[in-house]
Amino acid sequence: MTTNRNIKTLLLLTLGYSLLFTFSAINPVSRAVWIAEIIPVVLALGIIWWMSKSHEFSRTSYILMFIWIGLHTIGSKYTFAEVPFDWFNSLIGSADRNHFDRVAHFSIGFYAYPIAEYLIKKCKVTPSISLLFGLFSIMSLAAAYEIIEWWYAVIAGGEEGIAFLGSQGDIWDAQKDMLMDTLGAVSALTLLVFQRRVFSSSQVK
Repeated sequence: MTTNRNIKTLLLLTLGYSLLFTFSAINPVSRAVWIAEIIPVVLALGIIWWMSKSHEFSRTSYILMFIWIGLHTIGSKYTFAEVPFDWFNSLIGSADRNHFDRVAHFSIGFYAYPIAEYLIKKCKVTPSISLLFGLFSIMSLAAAYEIIEWWYAVIAGGEEGIAFLGSQGDIWDAQKDMLMDTLGAVSALTLLVFQRRVFSSSQVK
């Protein structure tokens, strides 16, 4: 079972997200796109709560998982190509493209952290195997999501399909999105390794 501390973290994050969800649901740019984009978010949130009944995720895991939930919900309101993100685009010198979707894809990779953490704590899998499984899980998920995006865009067609796809005219958009997913996973797993080493060294002392 989860501890009171971690349950409080999950509750606070969910409460904060409920406000963001309400904001996103009010007059989105495209109601059809909002529905299509919000479905995976609600599913992810449900899975997090379901798994939390029997497994205690760390506070870091919950925070990392909710970063993508929040970013994706914002993208669902505006469509990813239209999210107000000029400050970041100007910062990296890219005025011709909105890179909010790239940042959101990077945050998907953060789920490699709770995946690896779960395998280490719950399944007693060796850390090296857990890290590799976390990385490859995100890479597989990234590829699967790009295929789903393509299918939806073809079925929906027109402006709605283009808005959901969010490629913004980049023919390599899918490959770049998958790269960002992977880089996010590598970053999250690096954090996990660092935290475990720090925790282990403090125990030794």
